[in-house]
Amino acid sequence: MGQENENLEESQTEEVANMQEDDEVGRESEIDPLDAALAEAAEYKDKYLRAHADFENAKKRLEKDKMNAVSYANESFAKDILAVMDSFESALSSIESIAQENSSEVLEKMKEGVNLTYDQLKKILEKNHIKEVDCTGEFDPEVHQAIMQVESDAHEVGDVVQVMQKGYTIKERILRPAMVSTCK
Repeated sequence: MGQENENLEESQTEEVANMQEDDEVGRESEIDPLDAALAEAAEYKDKYLRAHADFENAKKRLEKDKMNAVSYANESFAKDILAVMDSFESALSSIESIAQENSSEVLEKMKEGVNLTYDQLKKILEKNHIKEVDCTGEFDPEVHQAIMQVESDAHEVGDVVQVMQKGYTIKERILRPAMVSTCK
């Protein structure tokens, strides 16, 4: 029985030693709660910063869209008014040709009235940042629309020869491209 007690004590001692080793190994493999909390806090902070940046970007984008909407709110009205400008220009051209044939006082007064109205309309358009497209020089597909090509000794290839219909811009945006003929 003495031998059995000794063996029993030895096996118990070994078990206790093994359990202590397992505890130490287990503690080493366990994550420190403070480190875990700090890592989680860093993760949440990163998510917050990203969400905040997304929000700020969306806010800036909406502000820009709002400014564009306000700036270009009159665009459809301006397009409609351009037809009136074209009619005035045609009327002035017709009066010019008639005035050369018949030099009457009534025709001169009519011409003067149409000219004053045309100038007034032009000033209103300029006041609202609507400007004529420059059609001198080389063809620019951003602001010109080529209707036809003609031969011309007075112009270089690709230059605008004649303007069929004036083009207009509103601020930096094309409202209507100029319809032109180009030299081939």
